[in-house]
Amino acid sequence: MITASAIQNARILIVDDMPANVQLVEGVLRIAGYTNVSSTMDPNEVCSLHREKRFDLILLDLLMPGMNGFQVMEGLKEIERDGYLSVLVITAQPAHKLEALEAGAKDFISKPFDIAELRARVHNLLEVRLLHLATKQYSEALEETARALEASRERESALARETHRSLLPRALPTFENYSIRAFNNPTRSLGGDFYEFLPLHEGQWMGVLADASGKGMAAALLSSMTLGALNMEFRSGTEPHEVMQRVNRLLLQKSLPSQFVTLFLFVLNPDGTGRYISAGHTPVYVFRSASGEIETFESDTYMLGMFDFSVYRSHKFHLDKGDVLVVYSDGLTKAENLRSELFGAERLMEIIQAEARAGGLAVEREILKALHDFTEGSAQGDDITFVIVEKTS
Repeated sequence: MITASAIQNARILIVDDMPANVQLVEGVLRIAGYTNVSSTMDPNEVCSLHREKRFDLILLDLLMPGMNGFQVMEGLKEIERDGYLSVLVITAQPAHKLEALEAGAKDFISKPFDIAELRARVHNLLEVRLLHLATKQYSEALEETARALEASRERESALARETHRSLLPRALPTFENYSIRAFNNPTRSLGGDFYEFLPLHEGQWMGVLADASGKGMAAALLSSMTLGALNMEFRSGTEPHEVMQRVNRLLLQKSLPSQFVTLFLFVLNPDGTGRYISAGHTPVYVFRSASGEIETFESDTYMLGMFDFSVYRSHKFHLDKGDVLVVYSDGLTKAENLRSELFGAERLMEIIQAEARAGGLAVEREILKALHDFTEGSAQGDDITFVIVEKTS
């Protein structure tokens, strides 16, 4: 809201080559309470004066020697390219009214003028000018706030990406009789996918692929907490089902009600015997080299961090030589093309069945190629992560 005080303190310039006219207008304005009134009888000074003082209103005569009012307004336009300058034309030539308005004047009053009318027009023009300035300042403040928020989001995203990178192994491990491939491509907004491999005892090892809900730093921190708890429990020799129970209790206590983690965890021995637990995770596929068929491991329990009554039981499985285990996050099968079609689980299984006999590396390469060809450059909506384990001997 523009106050009466702000209007009366606005900067006003009177431009007229006749001293009597200048004195008359100055007197009217000062009696009306305006405190910041300047004047000049030289139209050539107007632009330089305006550059210095940035007047809120210029009362301008049109017909003056050397430089007329139209020329003055052209000069003012060069100064106020992005602004709004109020010019009130005061002239004894009412025939120039339309031309003056087209030249940039905001209002027009004829000589001899009515004092009450002059005061009303000055007040109205100043109010509009000050409203324009206030709106401009508010808009600039909003833009600055938006820039600050964007910078803050970028800093958070950078920190989240760094946190996320720290969760992934720097190099893939080598375990007896196995070959491991892994891929992770986070979205710009960053989700919470991670994978990990941990040697246990007597050649046994653990693998996990998890997907934390949400985006950005919240998801990265949830992933970090989950991975830290898994590492600590497994290094303590805790059985897999009990590890999952404890991690579930931790997430129930420490995470937000809306947060959860889907997870596929497996433990393998050098001879191919193993156990797995799937906590609300996507189906996992095993290519059986002996038959050429694909076996599916479905989840039979809830994701971590959602329910205190969840029970996590491990299931036995076995990998023979040439078998290939493929674990993935739903960002892979939910990848979309430009027609909003999904990559889908069926397409993934076809790739596994066609390439698995050639080994895990061949499966990885074909998944990435098929994904690239399918999405056609469309924006990635979620993290894409997968782990491929091949029993080599």
